Amino acid sequence: MIIGVPKEIKSYENRVGLVPAGVEVLKQHGHTIIVETTAGNGSGFSDETYIKAGAEIGKNAAEIYERAEMIVKVKEPILPEYELIREGQILFTYFHFAADRDLTEAMVESESICIAYETVQRADGSLPLLIPMSEVAGRMAAHEGSKYLERAMGGRGILLGGVPGTPPANVLVLGGGIVGTNAAKIAAGLGARVSILDTNLYRLRYLDDVMPKNVVTRMSNPATVREIAYEADLIIGGILIPGAKAPKLITREMLKNMKEGAVMVDVAIDQGGCFETSKATTHENPTYTIDGVLHYCVANMPGAVPLTSTLALTNATFPYALELANKGYKKAISDNKELRLGLNIIEGTITYKAVADAFDLPSEDSYKFIP
Repeated sequence: MIIGVPKEIKSYENRVGLVPAGVEVLKQHGHTIIVETTAGNGSGFSDETYIKAGAEIGKNAAEIYERAEMIVKVKEPILPEYELIREGQILFTYFHFAADRDLTEAMVESESICIAYETVQRADGSLPLLIPMSEVAGRMAAHEGSKYLERAMGGRGILLGGVPGTPPANVLVLGGGIVGTNAAKIAAGLGARVSILDTNLYRLRYLDDVMPKNVVTRMSNPATVREIAYEADLIIGGILIPGAKAPKLITREMLKNMKEGAVMVDVAIDQGGCFETSKATTHENPTYTIDGVLHYCVANMPGAVPLTSTLALTNATFPYALELANKGYKKAISDNKELRLGLNIIEGTITYKAVADAFDLPSEDSYKFIP
């Protein structure tokens, strides 16, 4: 199979979909790999490193998309890439379709095969290709929140952990999954008072066992969210419903009762955000303020730390990419139920119901296309 790795063009996105070590293994299996020139520079991988591993270097994205049977990348295609995608071409990347109707319709129109990292799912319900970036984003959320609490950045001017004789910051973490756990771990490690909310009592019991004593677990419901949000200096949103839009847990009305200069970090922004006032921002312009509350809603947070993020991501994605390349997508998805759940769109048809439901569009079961 011919596998293409284009350069990411989303704002401040420095990750790359395949590292040289992966190229070497794919080459050993008889595949041809074309990497767009400078695609790996932001993650510390030069064109020369890819060439030594056995890759060809393509001069631009048009060449990559024209030649490749499968595209392996990190972020969803954006407008300049839409016209490059071919009928029957496999795209293996993050899509987050439920948050973007234009992208969904463009991929349906392209009649490509869209396999989304974020909905590949194991039998235990875990999301193996979302976990590594959720770990990064959760840890970053505490760091970014701490930074924007500084007065010069527009925040309240409170140190997350305080110092002797002064109170620490109050941190509310919405969601006890991978993002929330990592965010709470870092915030607690810096000395903050952390409340972590979830609707799963069994998860809360686990978190209560493993978290330090400055982390309090609470059952999530609207009353509890309001109670804690009004006292919070920092709120981190880490809600996830696989493939679907995130629920809005912090409403516009609630902002009026929150502290002036409080910070909200919405890690769920890729799925539409879990704050009613969230809108996607970039690393270049990461924040905005509504009713005195500072919002940080960068949609590709891990892109700011590409050395860590690329390695963490490709450690997880590569075995699936190799299986797709070795077997072709039909046999790979037929053999591997985890990959089947990653199939969101196939040749003009939506096959992931939560994506179709987000826009009231029709969907078909993937079994209709792949026995």
